[in-house]
Amino acid sequence: MKPLSTIIAELTRSSRRKHLYHVTRIDNLPMLAETNQLSSSLQLAPQLAGIGRSEAVTVRKNAQVATLNAHLRIPEAMMAEGVTRAEFHAFLDRHVFFWPTWKDAVYMLASYARREPGQRLAILEMDAASLLLEHAERIKLSRYDSGSAPRYPHRCRYRKSPAMFLSLPLFGEADRDDQPHRPAHIREVLVADRLEQLSDYLTAVYCEQRDRVPVRWQSLYRPLAALDEDD
Repeated sequence: MKPLSTIIAELTRSSRRKHLYHVTRIDNLPMLAETNQLSSSLQLAPQLAGIGRSEAVTVRKNAQVATLNAHLRIPEAMMAEGVTRAEFHAFLDRHVFFWPTWKDAVYMLASYARREPGQRLAILEMDAASLLLEHAERIKLSRYDSGSAPRYPHRCRYRKSPAMFLSLPLFGEADRDDQPHRPAHIREVLVADRLEQLSDYLTAVYCEQRDRVPVRWQSLYRPLAALDEDD
């Protein structure tokens, strides 16, 4: 097994992989700033454990509110043998999701915008190396967009299950074709439960409404168009 420092250096060597990105609703920013953390759906709403979300759900956390995205209806044909959609969604709900490149983040931004036209969104940019190092034991890597709902399952070369995720310390030891073997394979980075001390990793907040960015993060504001310029 490789030393963790070697793994992280390998994953962040490319200039395009120095950051991790989290896509969220602008309406969620006040809660994120107040709690200074990103929490999984299960952490935010344990009362919804095991319940499928066919539409977005708003929950209250102390004095703030947050909106949880709907689960996409994954075709049964995409599920691995012995794994139900409910079980897989329950696994996903225990994690916070990050995208490894700005292109992935912008793609997801556009995808969310198509599902909910008019919804205001933001992209949080994090320092990848420090985030990976300090949460290594709770991080999993995915070769695919795990929550997606492919229209043509028969064209896909993998099936969805918790086994498709690779623990960060095991990177380089993958023994399954549906797990990432190289940095370029990584499509998602998952952190179990929550990411605390969010401001320690945050390097930019991209959105189109600066006045919606919390005061503590105003200095990190960047317009969405700056993503192309920066990367």
